[in-house]
Amino acid sequence: MKTLDFKRLRLSIIVFTVGFSLLPLLVLGIGVKQRFSSAYQDALRGNLRTLVESKRNAIDLFLNERLSQVTTLASALSYEESSDQATLERIFALMQSSTRYYIDIGVIGMDGYHMAYAGPYNLEGLNYKNEEWFSKVTSKGVYISDVFLGFRKVPHIIIAVLRREGNRSWIVRATIDSDIFESFVKRVQMGRKGDAFLLNDKLVLQTNPRFGGHAMEDMELPFRVEGRFQGVRVQELTVSHRSYLYGWTWLENKDWMLVIREDPEDELRPLFEAEYLVWLLLAGGVAVIIAGTVIVTNTMVRRLEKAEREKAELDANLTQSGKMAALGKMAAGVAHEINNPLAIIREQAGWIKDLLEEDEVKAVPQYKEIYDSVHRIEHHVERAKTVTHRMLGFARRMEPSLHEVDFNKLLGETVQFLKTEALLRNIEVRLNLGENLPPTKSDPTQLQQVFLNLIDNAIDAIGKNGQITLTTRFDADKNELAAVFVDTGCGIPPETLDKIFDPFFTTKKPGEGTGLGLAIAFGIIEKLGGRITVTSAVGKGTTFTVYVPAV
Repeated sequence: MKTLDFKRLRLSIIVFTVGFSLLPLLVLGIGVKQRFSSAYQDALRGNLRTLVESKRNAIDLFLNERLSQVTTLASALSYEESSDQATLERIFALMQSSTRYYIDIGVIGMDGYHMAYAGPYNLEGLNYKNEEWFSKVTSKGVYISDVFLGFRKVPHIIIAVLRREGNRSWIVRATIDSDIFESFVKRVQMGRKGDAFLLNDKLVLQTNPRFGGHAMEDMELPFRVEGRFQGVRVQELTVSHRSYLYGWTWLENKDWMLVIREDPEDELRPLFEAEYLVWLLLAGGVAVIIAGTVIVTNTMVRRLEKAEREKAELDANLTQSGKMAALGKMAAGVAHEINNPLAIIREQAGWIKDLLEEDEVKAVPQYKEIYDSVHRIEHHVERAKTVTHRMLGFARRMEPSLHEVDFNKLLGETVQFLKTEALLRNIEVRLNLGENLPPTKSDPTQLQQVFLNLIDNAIDAIGKNGQITLTTRFDADKNELAAVFVDTGCGIPPETLDKIFDPFFTTKKPGEGTGLGLAIAFGIIEKLGGRITVTSAVGKGTTFTVYVPAV
């Protein structure tokens, strides 16, 4: 009879626990999916708006820079210098050596004929006085043309500036390389169906779109354009039975409209993958709940048949399990919130690296600094991901991956991560590295995380104007390596010294620390077969010593 009662108890607990656990899990999963889908849609529109604004500003800046260059050239040359063929060719050669944005440059008199010309075309004897751009620049002083054929019968854009000197006037005209300008506009395209192009106020194409139409042709847009407007407009429209996301805006200094099209299907692919992952996680969660319920129930029922001593031990184990479960959930939540912005940072860094492959970008004087900065961004993103992984490892008891580690080299590399922070705070970091140290069999990533936490804590303890001394040594009798971290910070009071390795205990101000750094470091060193000791004096500083076994 007693056995039958325990069987019914076990079955009841499993049924009710699984039922009540799955219902909120399913509701939560569906709610998260809907919220995530809505947020992702809003993010797509926001990203496109930002993209259009950024590209508009870049095109405006490109045209303004070219106009400034031509204006500066016209202002710097006298009438005699402008009309001298050799001088103009020398200037054009200098311009070509620094930038490839121009095809040719010419100086045209008020009679419409070239006074001097440098470039690949034969334009001798041609008169421009009846050309539209000639009258425009004569009346306005400066003029950026739309794309037109002209005498060359090739689509091109010109920048013309009127120059006056006494009672004499002439025009300096430069032709922009249409291919470079068009690639500059199209560089923004994203996805297989993405597109980017420019139109004038008459909706005539100024660049070639990827899908349908050519420069100088009329373009039929899926949205209405009613004159100029301020800002950026974003709208989802259906074209040929397919949904696209359009963003458009007017340039500031030219009657051109920038249009960018994105394919939501391409952009939403991560959302579909995330949705699949959510359902997969839900299925995994159901399996874990059922398995966990069965295991816990069986354990609970078996414990009920044992003595009071075993029941007391069970209570203690359940309490500890609850703490670790709460810590694991918190660590998973923190890792999730951190990994999302890290993924965006890595994606944008990758996009910047793609831009750096362009020839015109490689010509930028700061190219090396930009290239190095992008690599540092990617390096630190990976390091941050490692930190979140270690947070999960603290709760999940992840096993370390052991390799032979050069103790001194690893400590030196770790110091480089925080070297800039120390310099900004006027903190001197001294290294007293022992010679001929044997290697240690350890997990280099986890060990480096420990070093990083200890150095970072030392910097925070000092604040400003102090010293950190890092010493390594080998104890042959105990066959162990030691790393000593000594700071001249504020020190730790004796009443809190024995609590510093407890999870969530911190002596920092609210909002400045999580209390996990030393707890994680303690757990890592313990799993690596080592130990950490600490001594401190208030007002004098603190010393942490990390011991790990040598090979």
